[in-house]
Amino acid sequence: MKILHYYWVDPEDPAARGGGVRVYLQALVTAQRERPGWQVTTLASALAHDLRSRPPRWRECRPGHYEIVNSASLAPSHADFATPAQVADPATESAFSDFLERTGPYDVIHFHSLEGIPAQCLSLTSGARCVLSLHNYHPFCPQVNLWHQESAHCADFDGGKACAQCLPVPPNPAAMRLVYRVETGLTRLGMGPGRAVYQRLWRPLMQGAWRLRKRLRGRSTVPGPRAQPVGPPITRRSAMVGLINAHCDTVLAVSERTRQIALRFGLRDVTTCYIGTADAAHWMKTAPRIPPARISPFQPLRLIYLGYMRADKGFDFLLDALHALPPELAGCLHLTVAARRGEAQMMVRLKTLEGHLAGLEWQDGYQRDQLDGVLLGVHFGIVPPLWEDNLPQVALEMHARHIPLVTSDRGGAQELGGSPALWFRAGDRQDFGRLIARLVAGEIRMDEYWTRARVPRSIAQHAQDLAQIYGSPK
Repeated sequence: MKILHYYWVDPEDPAARGGGVRVYLQALVTAQRERPGWQVTTLASALAHDLRSRPPRWRECRPGHYEIVNSASLAPSHADFATPAQVADPATESAFSDFLERTGPYDVIHFHSLEGIPAQCLSLTSGARCVLSLHNYHPFCPQVNLWHQESAHCADFDGGKACAQCLPVPPNPAAMRLVYRVETGLTRLGMGPGRAVYQRLWRPLMQGAWRLRKRLRGRSTVPGPRAQPVGPPITRRSAMVGLINAHCDTVLAVSERTRQIALRFGLRDVTTCYIGTADAAHWMKTAPRIPPARISPFQPLRLIYLGYMRADKGFDFLLDALHALPPELAGCLHLTVAARRGEAQMMVRLKTLEGHLAGLEWQDGYQRDQLDGVLLGVHFGIVPPLWEDNLPQVALEMHARHIPLVTSDRGGAQELGGSPALWFRAGDRQDFGRLIARLVAGEIRMDEYWTRARVPRSIAQHAQDLAQIYGSPK
């Protein structure tokens, strides 16, 4: 069985770009390469660019991994929001086709995103089984997460009008391409991602410049750029749905919620396939967490938030909801936040919770080998997304250790526990407060929660699931 996995970033990216999908793909590729007779290749695109403008091409980075250089489509998707190259670009398609011809043939081509290449590349996979996993909503939403103006869930794109005014700070593809050219040059000099110059100088400089640009845009009284024509977002969505329906043999949704949304957007046939996790082994080693019989300021209910200090992930909402709790209830809660430092205003808001809660701890992110220590003594994990987060890795990490999840009713995390008793309406502070009050009062039966809980799949089990989906070699 000869398999090609496509994702816009290298599964072994030293800068750890690509979020939880990259972590999952790295584990999956390792498991599949251990299967007898399986040859697994990975391809990335969008980040590598020559210093001088040149046509797209492909190159080998190391045995088993390749990348397309100078792709006309950038990633992440919002870097060149809804540009025509996200659907079609003959030069990039030619490079992709040449790669398949020179390194193939493949039995299976498994796309984990269409970011970084034109969706027309789906039409070039003839002879191979074409599989697409929906880890986000990129085919339907150029922002990828149905998140409008970086502040609200997008339930209706209004025939494309909402897309035309989606980003508060308009993208600058030319500037982004220049950044990627410099990064590629630094890599060739041995100073790229993972190296000290990149991590301590270049990356903080770029992040600071981006935050400054957003801050200045927010303060500006000058009207922003005119809305894009309504046509492109409409044609983009219909074109991508048409290409997927025409050329993908199998479309996989990583949660049932994702499947329902994809069908609503026009995909004809979507199968739910929960991804595996390297943390699944903890399921057999752990027991359900048990909160104190009598919760008080001296024996508080211990909650934890893992991930990113981002509004779409629900972190802003969580801070607001906790601030809104009555003092007698908040005083029975201890919160741990394990997330990379946010902007200054966010850190001030977090700090002000100290006198309101029974306890507050903040850790500036975490490494995987630190996770057991971070989760020690925790009673409940909080996963409060305001967007339809397909299946967050942090939810899998906690669930696999028998930590029950308090989740919003958006996204796939709610399916891990499967119990509506621990769901609250996304963005509803009062509903969140009512749920917390019931937990503190001991009114929710956790034995029912664990009876419904989904047993996590290991990466090896997931690889076997995919082997059934892939079928026999052609």
